[in-house]
Amino acid sequence: MATNIFTQSEDVAVLMVPFPLQGHLNQLLHLSRLISASGVAVHYVGTATHNRQARRRVQGWDPISTSNIFFHEFQSLCFNSLPPDPNASIKFPSHLQPLFDALHYLRRPVGDLLRDLSAASRRVVVIYDSLMGSVVQDFVKFPNAESYIFHSVSAYTIFFFLWETNGRPFAVEPEILAGLPSLEGCFTPEFLKFVVKQHKYLKMNSGRIYNTCRVVESPFLEMLEKPHISGNKKQWALGPFNPVVAGERNKESRHKCLKWLDRQARNSVIFVSFGTTTTLSNHQIHELATGLEKSGQKFVWVVRDADSGDVFRADGRKTQLPVGFEERVRERGFVVRDWAPQLEILGHSGTGGFMSHCGWNSCMESISMGKAIAAWPMHSDQPRNTVLITRVLRTGLVVRDWVRREDLVDAAAVEAAVRTLMASEEGEEMRKRAAELGAAVRKAAGEGGATRLELDTFISHITRYS
Repeated sequence: MATNIFTQSEDVAVLMVPFPLQGHLNQLLHLSRLISASGVAVHYVGTATHNRQARRRVQGWDPISTSNIFFHEFQSLCFNSLPPDPNASIKFPSHLQPLFDALHYLRRPVGDLLRDLSAASRRVVVIYDSLMGSVVQDFVKFPNAESYIFHSVSAYTIFFFLWETNGRPFAVEPEILAGLPSLEGCFTPEFLKFVVKQHKYLKMNSGRIYNTCRVVESPFLEMLEKPHISGNKKQWALGPFNPVVAGERNKESRHKCLKWLDRQARNSVIFVSFGTTTTLSNHQIHELATGLEKSGQKFVWVVRDADSGDVFRADGRKTQLPVGFEERVRERGFVVRDWAPQLEILGHSGTGGFMSHCGWNSCMESISMGKAIAAWPMHSDQPRNTVLITRVLRTGLVVRDWVRREDLVDAAAVEAAVRTLMASEEGEEMRKRAAELGAAVRKAAGEGGATRLELDTFISHITRYS
């Protein structure tokens, strides 16, 4: 691993600029793995804290042992680090807004690195999260640099966002529009202003990259390719970015929940986790615990608040479960209070389903591992991802409708969802479809598969001599 050091000139250098939330950091670090495997040098940038976070939490491979991924660590940002609010009416992690507002300070160090890479390389390829447009804007100063936007959400979600933003320029089949939720309640007003600001810098890109594949979202990728939406720019569906075979980074230090899963029957456990940007109220946690207990099903439950701006600060609340809960479910439930290796859990043979917030990173990991989802959207793209999973792909069910997002999900609803997914004929059909879709995705990502060929096409494009 090297940091801000150039030991030799590079023919083509990829500059990877992620947005500093876990689901974004993770996706672009996984994409770095795919690109670097083709012999192209990748420079992954961020603050020292967020690069450490990305490396610490990555699963299925070891970025430290990859010789042509270089981490460039900038000085940590100064911002007011607030705790998450479990009782907020909008579940979007507004406590992270000070971090988002401080990101503009990364423009100068990223620009300096661009200058150095441009001088040392025939071509510099900037791949940046769509929420980092202002940070990478100076790439236009370098004639041998080009940029590609990475959208961290599903093709389904980004298509409808762009289609609506552009005034619905063409008709869409009524059945595709059926059930499309509004964006009301998905974001805070402050974050929407931030998004608008970032999108001002997206026009100079040479194309778009998606963490999805045509096996999963072909109709929506085709609609994204229409000139009204794409502007005739190139697009690539290169996902899933994550490893599609659930390897373990260090078997000597396996998480204790994986050892517990080793003792469970195949497909018998539901994994319950709502990602790194969700904080539930004490009342909701109590109802969720009661529902899991009453369901009679085995489970692994990650009980934790949303990440702070610095995940290495141990200042979160201690979540209180019902009195005696862990003792009563000891034989069939496993509670995790820290960060959990989600990809490895989903890839474990003992895991049969996933109760999830439906963030896209979680969706793609679940799809690639062939697991059905009990969808409980909280904010952002999650309500629309839920529709994709449950209505389009039919590989899951809804725990709570988005129109009732302000309602408490009581224990009875949790129990019903878990029983349906894990112990009913309806759930068995969903899990069968999920397993078949996962197999198709893994085949497409393998040697000679459609996704692998699309990745090869992208690599050929960025290393071209024209």
